[in-house]
Amino acid sequence: MNSVNVTELRQHLPDYLKQVQQGEEIAITLHGKTIARIVPDHRESKREAALKRLEALRGTVIVGDILAPLDEEWTADADNL
Repeated sequence: MNSVNVTELRQHLPDYLKQVQQGEEIAITLHGKTIARIVPDHRESKREAALKRLEALRGTVIVGDILAPLDEEWTADADNL
C-alpha cells in the first residue's frame, strides 16, 4: 500500500487514481498520520453477478422438450378417484 501526503495527492490525483484503478490501495497522510485510504471498488454490478451465476450453470442443465408427453402414464391423482 502506497502512502501519500494530502498535498502530493492534490497535485497528482489522476496518477494516484490510475494506481487505485489497477488494484492498489493508497493511504492518505496528514502531518505523518494516516487519515484516509483510497481502495479499489471490487463490487460488481447486478448484471455482472447474474452473468457469473449463469456461466456457473452452463453445462449442468438438461435441455429438452418439457411439453412433449412421456411414455409413462401420469398417476398422481389415481388415489383420489
